[in-house]
Amino acid sequence: MAETLKSKYGPEIPKRIAKMIEAVHPAFPTKAFLNDVLAGYDALELMPRGAHIAAGLKKHLPAAYPRAVNILVNSMGPKTAQIEGNGMAPFLYMPHAMFVAKHGLAHFAESMQAQYEITQRFTAEFSIRPFVEQHPDATLNQLKTWAADPSHHVRRLVSEGIRPRLPWASRLREFQRDPRPVLALLELLKDDASLYVRRSVANNLNDIGKDHPVLLVEVAARWMKGASPEREWIVRHALRSAIKRGDRAALAVLGFGGSNKAQVSNGRVAPVSVKIGGRITLSFLLTNRGRQPLPTVVDYVVYFIKANGTASPKVFKLKKLVLAPGETAAVTKSLVLKEMTTRKHYPGGHRVGVLINGEEHPVGQFRLSKSSSP
Repeated sequence: MAETLKSKYGPEIPKRIAKMIEAVHPAFPTKAFLNDVLAGYDALELMPRGAHIAAGLKKHLPAAYPRAVNILVNSMGPKTAQIEGNGMAPFLYMPHAMFVAKHGLAHFAESMQAQYEITQRFTAEFSIRPFVEQHPDATLNQLKTWAADPSHHVRRLVSEGIRPRLPWASRLREFQRDPRPVLALLELLKDDASLYVRRSVANNLNDIGKDHPVLLVEVAARWMKGASPEREWIVRHALRSAIKRGDRAALAVLGFGGSNKAQVSNGRVAPVSVKIGGRITLSFLLTNRGRQPLPTVVDYVVYFIKANGTASPKVFKLKKLVLAPGETAAVTKSLVLKEMTTRKHYPGGHRVGVLINGEEHPVGQFRLSKSSSP
């Protein structure tokens, strides 16, 4: 059995933190801190363990937040230069970030400095979000300054910390409604030298596109003008969800237009009747009816039946190709209809189509039935 994350964050973590604090603040009551933190520690999962340690820090560090957070910052080890391959080591500072997020909102300057240090050892993308919500103007001004910081960790925080839909974090609803403040900061980072930062910029744009697809395409088209290969990569990565949705405007930004010149024929799905756990194969011919080469993104869509009997489309990536004028390509693809943790199958008729540069063409359908009892 694979080792759980929480098992890698055992009692040695609060012990290390206490030892580090004691080295810069000899008055720290290590024994009392550990007695409190280790009580019930084994029953907690990873994130609650971090919060539990942060609560212990609040109880046993000096009551004045500026002094307490200064001790925490001074106790931290060296900054992390590398980006990957650190494993769970940076999580040592997860309680530090949680401490700032929960107790530092009334002390903006001290908390910003603390997060500046934390993000160069762990991350402050979660802890900075309460400050974005409570002190939006001041935080955005600080992030604007950090966009030119020598540390790629700090510059990445500028983008990652304000992602409207950051995974495992509460959404920034105001930026979902109006992403212009976010875009203003991304403009400063779109040609960043670090792929670590550029990947965050692309992910942030992808987030924005889920709420503002037209705006995403406008930004992507503008950024593609005179773009370096690095910026082109940002745009392509930022458009990935739009491309998967078959957004024709997004596809056109990447040079995949002219779908009206594509002809789909001889569409077929076999077998037409299949049990859950079985396999279907779709096939069709794709012809370029135009007089110019046709760059083509080919995806396929299955309208899966849900528990309530309605159909819900699921798009799958298939291939990219360039068809010469008049050229015909035979395309086939198999799909196994097994149960998955992310998708449960239900009996009924399922439609299948192909997306050619975002334009859907019907291919056929199949009827799915329950698998035989063992």
